[in-house]
Amino acid sequence: MKLRSLLLPSIALIALAGSAHAAPQINGKQLTVGAADVQQYLDGSFPRTQKALGGLLALTVSQPHLTLPQGSRLDLGFNLAMAAGGSSMPVGDVQISSGLRYDAQTQGFHLDQPTVDGFRPSAAGGGELDSSTRSLLNSWLADYARREPIYKIDPAIAKVMGVLQVKSVGIQNGRIAVDFNQNLGSFVPQGLLGN
Repeated sequence: MKLRSLLLPSIALIALAGSAHAAPQINGKQLTVGAADVQQYLDGSFPRTQKALGGLLALTVSQPHLTLPQGSRLDLGFNLAMAAGGSSMPVGDVQISSGLRYDAQTQGFHLDQPTVDGFRPSAAGGGELDSSTRSLLNSWLADYARREPIYKIDPAIAKVMGVLQVKSVGIQNGRIAVDFNQNLGSFVPQGLLGN
């Protein structure tokens, strides 16, 4: 009985540790992370709320949906809701595109120069993204891109990556791809590598 009560929490901790960070794939000088892993990280990071005017206005951004087309920019959709001193009301769905950057301090991938590319209003939200909502959304986007990663690398791998220089960050075959100045395989322990 005592052994079982000791083992169950240990097994749960091991399972949680394994699911917290999916292992990126490493091939030579390149590290890649799949869209499903990034989406899972995003799902756990939202909803987020941006307040303005001393809390009188609040923009809630939720339900992120990531697409990784070939090239240098990702596509990200969100649901928007606005509260003005009371209950939250749906505004619509916004579509952004963004470049990517790797930040060694946060050990994660961040949006880089995100832009609002499209808006689809909700039935109750009206027709267009009004100037105050757009301003609040742009403020949130700039703050989010600066502070929050869209995906965080396993700390053991990120520690190794901290001594390397990033040459480029882009999207290849539906995966975020980072090219470094040296071969990662010789730095990262085998047990941390993805399949």
